[in-house]
Amino acid sequence: MSATAERIAALRAEAEDAIADAPSTAQLEQLRVTYLGRKAELPNLLREVSQLPAEERAQVGRAANEARQALERLIERRARELDASELQERLEADRVDVTLPGAPPQPVGHHHLLSATRREMEDVFLGLGFSIAEGPEIERVYYNFDALNHDPTHPARARTDTFYVSEEVVLRTHTSPVQIRAMEAAPPPLYAIMPGRVYRPDSDATHTPQFHQLEGLAVDEDVTLADLKGTLLAFARGIFGEGREVLMRPHYFPFTEPSVEVDVSCFACARGTRPDGSRCSLCKGSGWLEVLGAGMVHPNVFSHVREHGYDPERVQGFAFGMGIERIAMLKHGIPDLRLFFDNDVRFLEQF
Repeated sequence: MSATAERIAALRAEAEDAIADAPSTAQLEQLRVTYLGRKAELPNLLREVSQLPAEERAQVGRAANEARQALERLIERRARELDASELQERLEADRVDVTLPGAPPQPVGHHHLLSATRREMEDVFLGLGFSIAEGPEIERVYYNFDALNHDPTHPARARTDTFYVSEEVVLRTHTSPVQIRAMEAAPPPLYAIMPGRVYRPDSDATHTPQFHQLEGLAVDEDVTLADLKGTLLAFARGIFGEGREVLMRPHYFPFTEPSVEVDVSCFACARGTRPDGSRCSLCKGSGWLEVLGAGMVHPNVFSHVREHGYDPERVQGFAFGMGIERIAMLKHGIPDLRLFFDNDVRFLEQF
């Protein structure tokens, strides 16, 4: 073997060792320049083959080409290895633990406005000595209408006003059925509120097919309409602020007699007029906001639970009911009931 061929073999061996040990793609590129670049020794030896004696040219040329090709293949293979290794290192370094808080940390969530309003209302009545009772949302017609003194021809029984599951089963239209169930479950005295979802086939800015109510029932001896007014006054001041007053107006409900609509004095103005002298848009200049319906429990309602100790000759009671959405809308100035259910974070984050 000629001295040139020996030198080519030595360069090849040296380059193969260096390429195999290259720690990074940058170092590998530097080795490519060192051994295969325009000024590198191996390409120069290949260019000088023509100057060698004739008997050496074939051997040296073949050895130089084989060395160049072998080194190029080795560089490409080592480059793929390094790329895979560096990618794995980046993946390991960039690994995201999905159980950790986001970066930057997101603010802690809070109750939906309806849930917060419901709890606030519940707290007021719990402070007055009421307990919380709950019942099924899919209810029997007996509890939803019959036991609550609804006439068989009452409009609320129509399929245009009530979701019927079957002839004898409905989606409850109010939480009043829980009043009957609560009286069946415990003898008087009874002081309870009944919050929950109810359903009616309505849909517009002030009505949705599903909404929330909170009703109350107090049954004891010598309960009067004055007790009802005092209870609702305490509620109005607990929710809308001290200084509120309540106004009762005659009304009609099948399950109470006498029945009243209850208004609370407007908390956005003074008797219908704002400080600048303009008419209050919230109460429409009346100075009062309609809040709920109430009344003394009708004796016919007690007749359905007489065997449970509710003798209308011995006990009296009052009942009231209000929409939780209605309270939240009044308190926070929300113009459209549907905003509660749109799940628009921009709206929900305000509360």
